[in-house]
Amino acid sequence: MPQLVDVPSMAQWIQREGVGSIIERMVGYIEEDFRKWERFDKIPRVATHTPVGVIELMPTSDLETYSFKYVNGHPSNPARGYQTVTAYGMLSDVDNGYPTFFAEMTLLTALRTAANSVMFARQLARKDSKVMALIGAGSQSEFQALGFRSVLGIEDLRVYDVDPAAMEKLRRNLEPLGFRITLADSVDEAVEGADIITTCTADKAQNKVLSDHQVRPGVHLNAVGGDCPGKTELEADILRRASVFVEFTPQTRIEGEIQQMEPEFPVVEFWQVLTGAARGRSSDDEITLYDSVGFAISDFSALRCVRDATADTDLQQHIDLIADPDDPKDLYSLVKAPVPVG
Repeated sequence: MPQLVDVPSMAQWIQREGVGSIIERMVGYIEEDFRKWERFDKIPRVATHTPVGVIELMPTSDLETYSFKYVNGHPSNPARGYQTVTAYGMLSDVDNGYPTFFAEMTLLTALRTAANSVMFARQLARKDSKVMALIGAGSQSEFQALGFRSVLGIEDLRVYDVDPAAMEKLRRNLEPLGFRITLADSVDEAVEGADIITTCTADKAQNKVLSDHQVRPGVHLNAVGGDCPGKTELEADILRRASVFVEFTPQTRIEGEIQQMEPEFPVVEFWQVLTGAARGRSSDDEITLYDSVGFAISDFSALRCVRDATADTDLQQHIDLIADPDDPKDLYSLVKAPVPVG
């Protein structure tokens, strides 16, 4: 019978272990799976686009375990009282096709996205990086900050959002945890002196959240918000100056910042950096860019991580979801009316 980690249990797990600690652990799981990249079955996510948002399925398999994530992205949702992103996911046994594990993935995706960011930054950012600019202070921002502190030691944040209430929300959540936070009046002010720039905005449009003149040599860019066709954050000239690293090239060319570029625009898939097949940062003056869209293998890793961390605890519960008659050929036995006695 499959196990389930629902929303209350996911929240309890995060409270017990801490966001930063979980992200650090999850980085290990994702790196392990990225190093086995060539073993995985890979396709771009299956997306249904509408004028108000997108609904996506993200499947993958290493031929032993299969996973998928269901996820939406609706930028106008908060104005209507809904989350921009919601998600859930599943692991199943390839040997028999039976689902083995289900989990909520709205919280888990926030952890996974931050884990991806710090995994790339640990390999690509300058080792002396001390300050991060956060452009966008929405739902993902606290997870990004906590992940970067846990893995890279970043505690100085310079923050800008077009919504002052969002910036105050971030300060309210993070200052008690020891972060040094500067709330900026503009993107120019936020990126001043930053070693790492994280952009994470929700508007479904080809925006120029960050312009070329705002990116100085040596910066690592963590471009999180551009994650579907017609949704970008960076001025194209930035990409021409940067070394661009991606997850799965066919998906990123559709959804990422590089959708702005010509089809042959050069990128490096990050698994090659982890395995030594490609080089990461080559100099202190190089601009490195993680064009983040999120790929199914990272969700596979995140599901494995939460499954293993919560196994044999009160945070997992059985879910009676699979019809499993005693005789595999007699499915009707589950619905057959009892025979009257006497």
